[in-house]
Amino acid sequence: MQIAILGGGLIGASWAALFLAHGHSAHVADPNPAAPDYVRDFIRKAWPHLAQLTPDLPDVAPLERLSFTQDIATACAGAEFVQECGPDRIGPKQQIVALAETTLAPDVLIASSTSSLMASDIQAQARHPGRILVAHPMNPPHLVPLVELVAGQKTDTDALIRAEAFYQSLDRVTIRVQKERPGHLANRLTSALYREAVNIVAEGIASVADVDRAIAYGPGMRWALMGPHLIYHLGGGPGGYRHYLDHLGPTQEARWKDLGEPKLTPELVAQLVQGLESEIAGIDPDDLETSRDRALVALAKLKQGLPF
Repeated sequence: MQIAILGGGLIGASWAALFLAHGHSAHVADPNPAAPDYVRDFIRKAWPHLAQLTPDLPDVAPLERLSFTQDIATACAGAEFVQECGPDRIGPKQQIVALAETTLAPDVLIASSTSSLMASDIQAQARHPGRILVAHPMNPPHLVPLVELVAGQKTDTDALIRAEAFYQSLDRVTIRVQKERPGHLANRLTSALYREAVNIVAEGIASVADVDRAIAYGPGMRWALMGPHLIYHLGGGPGGYRHYLDHLGPTQEARWKDLGEPKLTPELVAQLVQGLESEIAGIDPDDLETSRDRALVALAKLKQGLPF
């Protein structure tokens, strides 16, 4: 399949690696003249990790199936699927769609990687709004399998079905978000956690580094395996989720009432950045990313054998 990727930044490059690994071709559109080198370098680094998760990959990434242009309409000419990865603002998204539709066949899907915007707004000025939907990944898309599918008010049901089948063919785990909301589903959950992570630092309860350690070596260990409802079901012992909610639900409500609502003032931003810089002092940035990706590969392989 010929896929147009509209945006050659971090997310677009990661999608490109995944598409190539599953036998597709990718035509990347990005106005930045440095984008081709960035995307190629990203794919070369990602390929060994993908090789551990995707059977029968060649030793070297097939970069001959990768092409570049600075023009959106050119990238979309002949495309069979569009993965939109442009700036996460509604104006640019609508402009990208308008340019894409000048050369796309009417039935070609346009799937937006937007982290927060709604499909209804993206498709509002489109010629063929029924083929537009949100397909939001978690970074990095080539290693984290979740793809959130969100229809807009004018999205055709068939478009959602076709998109779901496409991403599942890439070994992605798809979910359908039933109502449009800023941040869809996963980012709303992560935003709720991040708000309190920031508040804990702002109130002097703990340092940036200890907040990160608390998540990474505490609840994050369980969250990597199962979601909060299932976790608390197991936490309820023989009585399961019902017993947990009856017995410990009131303590949850008490904590909810005490959660903060911090403001990202310049002073707090400086405190957060300084705390993060202290946390990663002495760690090579490339080592940080490589270690994360190596662990994601191992985790993905582990989760393949889980029943949930």
